[in-house]
Amino acid sequence: MDLIPSQNDVVALLRQTGALRHGHFVYPNGLHANEYLQVALAMRHYEHLKTLSVGLSRKVRANSELRAMISELSIVTPAGGGVPVAYGVCEALRARQVYWAESDDNDRPLHFRQYFVQRPGERVLLVDDILRSGEKLSQLRALVERNGGEVVGLAVVIYQPTPKTANFGNLPLYYLAKLDAHYSKDAESCDLCEQGLPLDSVWV
Repeated sequence: MDLIPSQNDVVALLRQTGALRHGHFVYPNGLHANEYLQVALAMRHYEHLKTLSVGLSRKVRANSELRAMISELSIVTPAGGGVPVAYGVCEALRARQVYWAESDDNDRPLHFRQYFVQRPGERVLLVDDILRSGEKLSQLRALVERNGGEVVGLAVVIYQPTPKTANFGNLPLYYLAKLDAHYSKDAESCDLCEQGLPLDSVWV
């Protein structure tokens, strides 16, 4: 596999590890889809984590402006599946540091831990395993900017946009593969429901 794996290579790896599944799924926001992706199932194997995070880091490094600021760059992620990717990207880039935000429950927005201080003007690359709805990454961007940081880009292993994906404007977005699942807004408009295919509820 090349240092930057191709779209086909990434999809094959995801299917091989069971991370990418075909079927009939309903998401917490009510969307129905014919595919479900859980990148963590692939990243539990260290060699796959290394392949994906190094490949993603090379996508970022190809941007000359970001490459020039790597020594001062912070890699920041929402807690969860993005943490191993963030450490892998930070290590491959030799960036300044890596840290994450978390939420104690679904009703509380993302926040940094007690005593954490973000430097004013700190340049931040947001990293996650997948960009689907973009809700957490939008919250994280807002949190960083409220603290005086500057978000300079987004990097995710998989970009799987939905009809409800957040808009990040002109912020550079880097990803290894883009997956275009077929989405329906509810059961009434879902072809898979009409066909009577069994429905799996997914947590995230």
